[in-house]
Parts: sequence; C-alpha cells; structure tokens
Amino acid sequence: MRTYWNTNGGLSTIKEWEPNCWIQVTCPTEEDQQMLEERFNIPDYFLSDISDTDERARYEYDDGWMLIILRIPYVKEVRSRTPYTTVPLGIIHKRDVTITVCYYETNMMIDFVSFHQRRGVGFTDYVDMIFRLFLSSAVWYLKRLKQISSLIDKAKRNLDKEVNNESLISLSRLQDSLTYFVTSIRGNETLLSKLKFKLQIDELDADLIEDVNIEMTQARETTNIYSNILESTMDTYSSIINNNMNTVMRTLTSVSILMMFPTLIASLFGMNLINGMETNRFGFIIALILSVGISALFWWIFRHKRLI
Repeated sequence: MRTYWNTNGGLSTIKEWEPNCWIQVTCPTEEDQQMLEERFNIPDYFLSDISDTDERARYEYDDGWMLIILRIPYVKEVRSRTPYTTVPLGIIHKRDVTITVCYYETNMMIDFVSFHQRRGVGFTDYVDMIFRLFLSSAVWYLKRLKQISSLIDKAKRNLDKEVNNESLISLSRLQDSLTYFVTSIRGNETLLSKLKFKLQIDELDADLIEDVNIEMTQARETTNIYSNILESTMDTYSSIINNNMNTVMRTLTSVSILMMFPTLIASLFGMNLINGMETNRFGFIIALILSVGISALFWWIFRHKRLI
C-alpha cells in the first residue's frame, strides 16, 4: 500500500506523486515494488535489504540516491516467541523524491502521521523529516520499554506466588526483546552520528538532533537497566529453583535412610538362622520396638542437624 503526502503546512493526502511530496509505502505489494523500481529507478537490492528483518541500520549512496535503513520497534502477535522486536524502515531520497518503505505496519508510523496531522505543521525539508523519524523511533522505543517493564513486574508477581515455567519463559522472551532493542538503538545512534556530518543541517535541525540524541540515550540506558534487572531476576529465580530442588532431594534422602532401619531389622530377624527370637512370644514386639526406636533416634538426629 502506498500513500502520497503533501508535507507543506501539515500532512494531507494527494492522489498521485508530486515533486517534494512524501511517498509512504507500507507492506509493499509486487505492484508497489515494480513502481518503485521502474518509475523512480530505486535499486532493487535495497528493497530486498529492507525486507530482511535482520538488516542493520546504515546508509549509503547509489546513483544519486541517499539510501538509509533505520531500525524501529515492532510488536508481533501475542503468541510469538519474541513479542517485541525491531524491523527496518527504509528512507530513500533524491532531489525532489522522498520515499519511506516498511514491510510491516507499525504503530510508530501510524502515530508519526497522525501526530503531524494534529500538529498542522509539515516538514521544512527532507532532512527535517529524516531526523523527525529518528526522534519518533526513539520515543516509541521508550513506550515499548514501559510495556516491557509492566510485563516484567507481572511475571515477577506470578513467580512470587509460584515458580512456574510459563512465567520463566515469558521473562526469557522479554530478555530476547531487550537484546533486539539495545542492538538496534546502538545501530541507530551510530547512523545518526554519521548523518550529522553528511546532511546539510541548519540551526533548527541541530536542535532537533540534540533532542534525538537525548531520547536515544535515554532509550539505550533504560534498555540496559531493564536488561540487567531481568538478568538478575532470572539468576535469582534460578538459584531459588536449585535451592528448592536441593531441599527436596535432601528430604527424600533423609526419609529413605529412616525407612532403611525398619527394613534392615525386619530382614535380620526374618532370616532362616537361629537368633534366639524364634520361640519368644514377644519377638515381633521387640523387633517393632527396635525399628521404631532406631528410626526415632535417627529422626531426632536429622532434625537436630536440620536435614529434614
């Protein structure tokens, strides 16, 4: 799906391409890709790179085209192994043509459009638009991090009640998400530092870049904090599980030892050997008292040693 936006004095849709408009391509079809390649001569390899979910943040120049890949946050379906991840957003510019391409429909781009429509102010030029996309991505990283923090707290509350596999697995998946986040944010920061020296920046752009740097730094530090907290939490619950397992095994071993003495005494008196108890009318009672007494003695010893 492609949308043509007039960026002068706010964002408004137009029916077809005009010079200096913004072409937003979301979840491109084969027709969209064909149009981009044939009408605008966009390098086909770059479109393939954007479709690769693991493509790193970078920029390059090819035949006059400035080709940028920005990593933005993306939320997968609920049943996904990694609910929060990042995807590439392609930014393409050449003279009077500015195009963004994303193979996923993200809340960030929807909010980016609606925010500037409510604001009623467009973009001064393509440089302003690029850095505003950087700023929007940093803000959305922070929003997703707040959601991840809530999920971490929920899982920890569940684990406080009962240590179960479901909560531990959810924490592990959130750890994967934070790994994707911190890697993508660092890549975006490196890309931003390079673009500052490659694009023609005015005073307003410099102020915007400073805001982007602040938001990205906060997003990176917040991601590191949550990642450290999550790692510490996983280690803590892992230690708790191991300690509980050791306690259970110690208890079972102690019970096995206690049950061994009645079995041993019964085996000794049950042998086909002369032991003086064959004709004793109290033989069974004596064997029973010995079994109970010895078991009780070792039970007291184990309790004193805190083995049970």
